[in-house]
Amino acid sequence: MSDPIQPEHRALMNTLAHLIDEALNGPFQPGVPRRIGFALLISEFNRIEDGRVNYISNGDRSSMLAMLREYLSRAEKDRPGAAQNP
Repeated sequence: MSDPIQPEHRALMNTLAHLIDEALNGPFQPGVPRRIGFALLISEFNRIEDGRVNYISNGDRSSMLAMLREYLSRAEKDRPGAAQNP
């Protein structure tokens, strides 16, 4: 996998991730598990298909992928014109 963050976005995304994590979970304490996970995705408008999506989170890869899959599944079902299961 290529680097999840382009160099020009790395410092800002790391700062944002730290601030979001601390706002959601309080100050970091060694040995104390985080309670709330998050993922932050950024991309340049109108460049997603030809450009990059940059990603950072406070969780392990498998947990964040599961979280994103659940969100995408729900978002696809909720979009206008999507088929609804009875």
